[in-house]
Amino acid sequence: MKGQTAFERVMTPDRLVERIRAGKGERPADLVLKRGRVVNVLSGEITAAEVAIHDGVFVGVGPQYHGSAEVDLAGGFVVPGLIDGHIHIESTMMTPPRLAETLVVHGTTTIVSDPHEIANVMGMEGIRYMLAESESIPLDVFFMAPSCVPSSHLETSGATLSAEDLLPLRGHPRVLGLAEVMNFPGILAGERGLIEKTLLFRDGVIDGHCPGLRGPLLQAYVAAGIRSDHETIDPAEAIEKIRAGMMVMIREGTSARNLSDLLPVVTRSNVAQFCFVSDDLHPEDIMERGHMNFVLRKAVRGGLDPVDAIRMVTINPARYFGLKDRGAVAPGLNGDCVVFEDLKEFCVSAVYKNGRSVVQDGRVVPYLQGREGRSAGLFGPLNIAKLRPEHFRIPAAGRRARVIGLMPGQITTRAEEMEVSNSGGWVEADPQRDLLKLAVVERHHGSGRVGLGLVKGFGLEQGAIASSVAHDAHNIIAVGVTDRALFQAVHEVASMGGGIAVVSDHLTQAKVVLEVAGLMSREPTHVLAARVAEAKKSARALGCGLDAPFMSLSFLALPVIPELKLTDLGLVDVTRFELVDLFVD
Repeated sequence: MKGQTAFERVMTPDRLVERIRAGKGERPADLVLKRGRVVNVLSGEITAAEVAIHDGVFVGVGPQYHGSAEVDLAGGFVVPGLIDGHIHIESTMMTPPRLAETLVVHGTTTIVSDPHEIANVMGMEGIRYMLAESESIPLDVFFMAPSCVPSSHLETSGATLSAEDLLPLRGHPRVLGLAEVMNFPGILAGERGLIEKTLLFRDGVIDGHCPGLRGPLLQAYVAAGIRSDHETIDPAEAIEKIRAGMMVMIREGTSARNLSDLLPVVTRSNVAQFCFVSDDLHPEDIMERGHMNFVLRKAVRGGLDPVDAIRMVTINPARYFGLKDRGAVAPGLNGDCVVFEDLKEFCVSAVYKNGRSVVQDGRVVPYLQGREGRSAGLFGPLNIAKLRPEHFRIPAAGRRARVIGLMPGQITTRAEEMEVSNSGGWVEADPQRDLLKLAVVERHHGSGRVGLGLVKGFGLEQGAIASSVAHDAHNIIAVGVTDRALFQAVHEVASMGGGIAVVSDHLTQAKVVLEVAGLMSREPTHVLAARVAEAKKSARALGCGLDAPFMSLSFLALPVIPELKLTDLGLVDVTRFELVDLFVD
């Protein structure tokens, strides 16, 4: 059955009869949660009730149930297990087992992930790795088959996946459909490869990715069978998209935060067309603020009714993805639930997965023994041509240049123009005007290609930062003040097989090793988060004032997000969807 999890076993008549008997109260259930207040996302009510769970599913919600095990909730709120309908595991820098132990303590029991990050590096081998590593963990991980490997013809990725390549995923029980179709210009142009992918998954769910798309172009995009969007930042755009039948996924991630802008358009009458997602999150953010429980807290503080907010992370994504076995605390559904102390702060008291306690005293029940490190040796070093500082020099071919302008809290950028300084015919960064050099180094095929550009908004006064996380092709991206600092930062990332590096003009100040495809670490989450926090502190010491400098940097290479981006092939005008010259004169 589509959506079947690792916890499911073959149903037999005897098992079903025992579930029925437990629901009737004729026999003790395996577990009864007593003296709780159940948030019913189906009726919109909050009622005092006991919750009976037997054989991994809810069998009764009501008074006077008895169980082999009974837990007194002392008035706690019983909520369905939380669902994040769009998250990139790779962006958390954690492997699936590490992510599971991190998310479940915040009440998340199900995620839907697009593995296109690792697929752009390793192709199907990367997807198989993610499927294998997400088995037998206390978190149900579903996947969408990546549509964008590569995201466009304007970058060099490590792999290319056609519709034929994706065919083996179509029948996989944990693959729900086709992931975000980022190349919306390709869909609108009828690009053959994309059309074949949408037809391959026409019986499943097809997620969208169409920032700013409106009018007839939006109508045509939805007519292709695409049913969601998580890139919406404008309230009027959100209304237009739900009128077209889309599920608008309101994103609240590390660098892209759209909840405050979009929350006013959510009403009791249209709430079924919205859900909350995280998309891209860094580990220290999850540890500091939480996951979907943090989004609930922020939404309720913003004025949204608590039950409606909970619907947006439970029944709404469950119904959208066709996960008929979850999303509510109701008989016959998986016994996934969270106990909150209240519906304001959403502090987690307990978490149950398929009727089993998976969080005790704020900690996940041990399960990782022997899991981490079993894929050691699967990932090789980065394939980078030999570089020198001279490879980062930009010839001064004019006075005015196109500049990528950062937009705080967004992954979209502004296309700006500025006069540039030069010395001896070479462009120089100008930290006093916050004008820095940007480089993208191809790291999959050893081609030696280095895309060069300029960016405004990082605030670096010296040194450079570099990362092998650069959506979606994940070449090495670096921003810095001098050519030597850029070279040193890129060299550090390459020498450790992928990761993040912060360098001053002469010394490496901090680094984070991401040994799994240059995207993820097997380190325990608290160790990884501490290293990322130290790297952020080092970047701040060099003058960078961004809250999420590495996440912001990583999206400057994504050539399907407006307006101006940089890849190893050069500067991309996303509006025109073509490469453009750095200089305008």
